Amino acid sequence: MKRSEILEAAKRCVCGDREQDYGSPENNFKTIAFLWNSYLYGAGLLENSNPDVWKGLKPKDVAAMLAMLKIARIASGNAKEDNWIDLAGYAACGGEIETE
Repeated sequence: MKRSEILEAAKRCVCGDREQDYGSPENNFKTIAFLWNSYLYGAGLLENSNPDVWKGLKPKDVAAMLAMLKIARIASGNAKEDNWIDLAGYAACGGEIETE
């Protein structure tokens, strides 16, 4: 698969029907961050003693961590082209969240 094909496939994923099916990546990552933070807090791995200064995961962190999931799959030696496509998509979503 050529790099332009990977980027085009990632664009279709993050700018196409998935948004209609699951909502915007920004809102989805916000929900994921909330759920992961709740889990980490409940497991005693995250403290939030000062509610004015939130130190939990943010939507951009979700994008980065999902990208790392894809990198881990690539590192396993059994990578599939969709790992690379998803990695590009998570990077694009994270970059947009970061710069807004």
